[in-house]
Amino acid sequence: MNRAAKALAVPALLLVAAEIATRLSGTTSLAVAPPSSVAVALLAALGDGTMLAATRDTLACAFGGLFVGGAIGLVLGLLFGLVRPLDRLMELTVEAIRPIPSVALIPIGMLSLGFGYSFEIAIVAFACVWTMLIMTRAAIGGIEPRLLEVSRALRLSTLQRIFKIVIPAALPRIIVAFRLAAGFALVVAVTVEIAANPQGMGYGILIAQQSLSPQLMLAYLLWIGLVGYGLNVLLSLAQQRLLGRAAMGEVRQ
Repeated sequence: MNRAAKALAVPALLLVAAEIATRLSGTTSLAVAPPSSVAVALLAALGDGTMLAATRDTLACAFGGLFVGGAIGLVLGLLFGLVRPLDRLMELTVEAIRPIPSVALIPIGMLSLGFGYSFEIAIVAFACVWTMLIMTRAAIGGIEPRLLEVSRALRLSTLQRIFKIVIPAALPRIIVAFRLAAGFALVVAVTVEIAANPQGMGYGILIAQQSLSPQLMLAYLLWIGLVGYGLNVLLSLAQQRLLGRAAMGEVRQ
């Protein structure tokens, strides 16, 4: 409890300082609002359901893109990691496409898919592919060579080697890659909604800004931070559970 109090001390002091500063300024700002007003706006938006509906839309697209892009990146990472000639052949192509910002694909996505879930999921998926691909490929490259020698000595098939040796050995880095991709997914989803897609929390920020409502705009920003923190906590717990099972018996199976 003492540790939690110490961790919250600095944010609490900053909030008090911001409250005092905005109240004493005596001017109405279109960019900032007192923390108390932000809290009231947050509770009101949660109470009437608008923020919860926006959260649902954003998370649906973020997780949809995360699973689509993550699956593609995982498969490609496994393929490139196991087939070295293919990895060398595709290296230039991957390194040429990977630096393209996902938001730069928004005009193409709008023309081909229109507004809505599919458009946003496609952009998020593109952003998530590369983290999974690169870290999965690196994880396979770091597998102990003797494990692969054992799989060959046991005459395991390719699928058996992948599911019984490769994936369990690379699982810690793959889970870390998934956690990183999840963070990218939320950021890109909100960015797409601000830039082009009229739905979700990003669009809520845009509407609040256009309505000259800084307290609601900051309430959305605060809520996005809380949602991101909650997702990170859940994924951390899932990582601990999965790695515990892997350490106990995944490789042995």
